[in-house]
Amino acid sequence: MESENINLENVPVLPIRGLVIFPGSILHFDVARNKSVLALTDAMKNGQHVFITSQDDLTISDPVPEDLFTVGVYARILQIVKMTENIFRVAIEGLYRANAKSISDNSLYFEADLESPEISAPEDPLRVEAMMNIVKESVMEYGIINPRLPQDIIATANEMNDPGKLADYAADNLIRDYHKKQEILEEFDEENRIRLIIEMLAHEISIIKIEEEINEKTKENIDQNQKQYYLKERLKAINDELGQDFDDISEEIIKYNEQIEALKTTEENKTKLFKEVEKLDKMIGNSPEANVIRTYLDACIELPWGICTKEKTDIRKIALRLDRNHYGLKKVKENIIEFLAVRKLNPEINGQIICLVGPPGVGKTSIARSIAEATGRKYQRIALGGVHDEAEIRGHRRTYIGAMMGRIMYAINQAGTANPLILLDEVDKLGQDFRGDPTSALLEVLDGEQNSTFFDHYIDLPFDLSKVLFITTANDETAIPAPLRDRMDIIRIDSYTREEKFQIAKRHLITKQLKRHGLQSRNFKMTDEAVYDLIDSYTRESGVRNLERMISALMNKTAVKLLSGETKSVKITTDNIEKYLGSRKYKQDDMNKTDEVGLATGLAWTSVGGETLPIEVAVMSGSGKIELTGSLGDVMKESAHAAFTCIRTMTDELKIDSDFYKTKDIHIHVPEGAVPKDGPSAGITMATAITSALTGIPVRHDLAMTGEITIRGKVLPIGGLKEKTMAAYRLGIKTIIIPQDNRSDLDEVDDVVKNAIHFIFADNIKTVLDAALSDKT
Repeated sequence: MESENINLENVPVLPIRGLVIFPGSILHFDVARNKSVLALTDAMKNGQHVFITSQDDLTISDPVPEDLFTVGVYARILQIVKMTENIFRVAIEGLYRANAKSISDNSLYFEADLESPEISAPEDPLRVEAMMNIVKESVMEYGIINPRLPQDIIATANEMNDPGKLADYAADNLIRDYHKKQEILEEFDEENRIRLIIEMLAHEISIIKIEEEINEKTKENIDQNQKQYYLKERLKAINDELGQDFDDISEEIIKYNEQIEALKTTEENKTKLFKEVEKLDKMIGNSPEANVIRTYLDACIELPWGICTKEKTDIRKIALRLDRNHYGLKKVKENIIEFLAVRKLNPEINGQIICLVGPPGVGKTSIARSIAEATGRKYQRIALGGVHDEAEIRGHRRTYIGAMMGRIMYAINQAGTANPLILLDEVDKLGQDFRGDPTSALLEVLDGEQNSTFFDHYIDLPFDLSKVLFITTANDETAIPAPLRDRMDIIRIDSYTREEKFQIAKRHLITKQLKRHGLQSRNFKMTDEAVYDLIDSYTRESGVRNLERMISALMNKTAVKLLSGETKSVKITTDNIEKYLGSRKYKQDDMNKTDEVGLATGLAWTSVGGETLPIEVAVMSGSGKIELTGSLGDVMKESAHAAFTCIRTMTDELKIDSDFYKTKDIHIHVPEGAVPKDGPSAGITMATAITSALTGIPVRHDLAMTGEITIRGKVLPIGGLKEKTMAAYRLGIKTIIIPQDNRSDLDEVDDVVKNAIHFIFADNIKTVLDAALSDKT
């Protein structure tokens, strides 16, 4: 038995982390937690006794009673030393085991009701004596393999005759895991306790032996590397003295040399790589410098030097494949076929870079992929949006930690061929900052006269990019720097017409989404009228991305209905489409149904296609002020003033009060005031709206116009005619007034648009007003 039976109440509890105290041992540790400090303070006032127990989880900084072991040690406080303001160093002597019947929190600290457990004495003294001898031998073996163990611990263990105390002493000094120590503390049967410590000591000794073995092997490896370096230096010195060449090249060096010799590159490149192999051979195998050279050699050897895939040149088959994969885009396909035809007649031609310019969602990226498939080239895409570091294009120099090749060479490496099709996506969104200008780095890449010897900073060897077919894409041609734009053949992809969107949806989008959603044509059907309704009432875009998104939304609803058992198939019609997608977003009444005074429809160009631009003018009694609203830019404001002056010069002809600029206030507003607007092409639209407001004559609602105006009434040409006319076509405009000088640009306008819209050519404001004002005589 360890002590007399005890039955104590409200004993202060001192929780400890990662430590276990045993009866008869003295433990020194620091106390910082507020509850622990209060428990010590109260214990010092009442007999200096506390209940010491460990918490199960070390990570808990503020434990609750449930986090503490119920078996601990009833202990006496020997000494308390205040180290800092909140930290105390305590010396505790363990007296005997105690079992907490309950642990509670009195709001200041933990306290427990204790009872002493029943300690079972051994029934077979001889067996226990044998087990004690095993423990003592294990302690001696532990001391042999771990010289850091103090010899007095071994001596004290050999002097012990009590099995329970021996087990406690061995656990306290030799076992590292506090959970295992707690196991020993909670074992009240002394025979079982001595058996348990034997198992733990055997496990601990095995772990230490393995640790020593690992340390020894590590030391041997270090010694071996130093020995190899020393022998290599001695061998080099002997070779120099004898004037003989004794090659001692490792298998790795031989393999590198063989791989370099097999490369289809220039002798200069091979010579440089061989020099890198020589450097590697002179280095310690596992040194950081050697690993850097290995990484570099592997990157260079993996590049497809002189390896090209066979290009398909059957123009007819390529044209058929493009037609099958893409509906419409007639002129784009013609330009691409012409480009490929020239390459077939003259395979050595270099420097032809295609740039596909158009609004989002019109198929720039997908048609580039189709070109790669049709011509048999490997396809790689490089996203340039937001790239602002030159090293992204040219790579990092090897002097930097973590250096790697640039995106161009990485794409070549991934393609595994020297003549892939590389798509440089969003080239108009390149940035630049203090780290360099990636646009300038692309100049060499896209210059056919220079890219045959392209230098990546990491590879540091000339690589031939002249066989690569580069295709770039952009939304805004004007955002591409002039030197870069000068190196590319611009092919413009314009907005899709309503009919083109319908055909794309029927031929491609619905089929694609059926496969993506795991549906079949018998589960999901959509009438032609519903497709047109989806295009007209739920999307208003240049491409088909939102259209595809809406089709996907319809199929999501269909999937739910099918799986819930509501129906076996869904058919989308104009009658039930709102049930699936909600109310129609775009109504046909977006275009005014009636002619109105002071409201004219203009046309604007944006980077995502054309848009209609309604302009409102209100005339009020006042003092001749002109108010311009709608987030207008400086050029557009000047255009408004020019239109105003032009109308003032025509007051007699238009039968307007010649003093209106003194007695009337004019407010010109362009709706969607949060969207910035600028440019001179709304000049004739503003002049028409001002005239309508002053004369009271309404403007035709089915007519739109675009053109710059001078103060003398001349109509000057504008740009973006194709996109602007497409916007008018989408809105249902029947007549468009354009500058006389833009007549030749009608060749670029889609045939569908030209067939649906009547064009009026104007060279002065009189022609515009005659056509636009509905009641003008």
